[in-house]
Amino acid sequence: MSLLTTPNPSPGPHEAEAPGPLTRRALAWLRLFMPARVRINQRERLRMVSGIVLSVAAVAVFAHWFGAASPMPWMMASLGSSAVLIISLPSSPLAQPWPVLAGSALSYLVGVACAALVPNLPLACGLGVGLAVMLMLALRCLHPPGGAMALFAVLHPQEAAVMAVVPVSFNVLVLVLAGMAFNHLTGRGYPHAQLRKPTEPKDSDSGAFTSADLDAALSHYNQVLDVSRDDLEGLLHLAGKAAFQRTLGGLRCRQIMSMPVYAVAADTPLQEAWALMRKHAIKALPVVDAQRVVVGIVTMADFMRLANLEVHEGMGQRLRSLIMGRPKRPDQVQGLMSSPVLQVQADQHVMDLVPLFSEAGHHHIPVVDEARQLVGIITQSDLVKALAAAVARSW
Repeated sequence: MSLLTTPNPSPGPHEAEAPGPLTRRALAWLRLFMPARVRINQRERLRMVSGIVLSVAAVAVFAHWFGAASPMPWMMASLGSSAVLIISLPSSPLAQPWPVLAGSALSYLVGVACAALVPNLPLACGLGVGLAVMLMLALRCLHPPGGAMALFAVLHPQEAAVMAVVPVSFNVLVLVLAGMAFNHLTGRGYPHAQLRKPTEPKDSDSGAFTSADLDAALSHYNQVLDVSRDDLEGLLHLAGKAAFQRTLGGLRCRQIMSMPVYAVAADTPLQEAWALMRKHAIKALPVVDAQRVVVGIVTMADFMRLANLEVHEGMGQRLRSLIMGRPKRPDQVQGLMSSPVLQVQADQHVMDLVPLFSEAGHHHIPVVDEARQLVGIITQSDLVKALAAAVARSW
């Protein structure tokens, strides 16, 4: 007896086998080399290119004039990379005047010293760049082209010995001045402030991070960032506000208001209004006219204040009541309601309610339609539920 088995069908011409784990890891590794898109417009691209052309040309003119009669090189190639940083990244900590000037000069001197004191060329190259970076980090003047300055001094000891640090510093100084002028004329701040007083979030910014939170995150990250700490904090605050606005920006009052809404007329007896509030466990009743236009609001706090009127009367008030007679207590809603009353439109953004509840002290806000007729009411609880749901969705 033979066993009949069905052979595995071979993939058709249009069917592809799923990549294996090794292939997926290889593709994921190759994606690391994919460059990110530069998020600037054509105007900024033109500004960067023209600024680099003008600043490098200005340095070349002064450098040639300064060192044309000298046998030493009159311009350092690493100034090109410094120009890219100053013009393209004027807010970068690596492109500020102190890192550019001090980092370049100190790195050049380190390279000269390594060329003179270390006979082994490969070791001198490594020590020159490494010690230059160590010194720049210690003096807060890290500037990547400084590594090229140090390496040039090690690889060209004769030229480096002839060249003093003064011509090098002069070229860098001209580049910094040219960068200041061009960035200022094109609306870019340079030098860019790196140390500013941290701005803590306001009380209304619920859930916003603090400066201490950012410092803790940077300490955990433990890498050099090409953006100042204060700029990073500002960007994160803007991103947080944008995310909060995106989450709640499209939410309207009609979507969170309580319905149905119970209302009373101005001539409704207080006993009926109180019974209605007790029956439906509500703390506020909008007061409307015959067309359901809101003319006032009566709350449980109004009833409590009326009930405790005699308890909280002072001696002066009691004497005035004894002489002039005690005022008649109101027996209708119109004698107790608050008027005028704040109202919001049904299509109004929920974000507009936050300052009304948090700063203005409101607890109940009637919602009206385009005809000013009552359609609902929003309480603090309604707003809190909407905010909690938005935060949950954002996570």
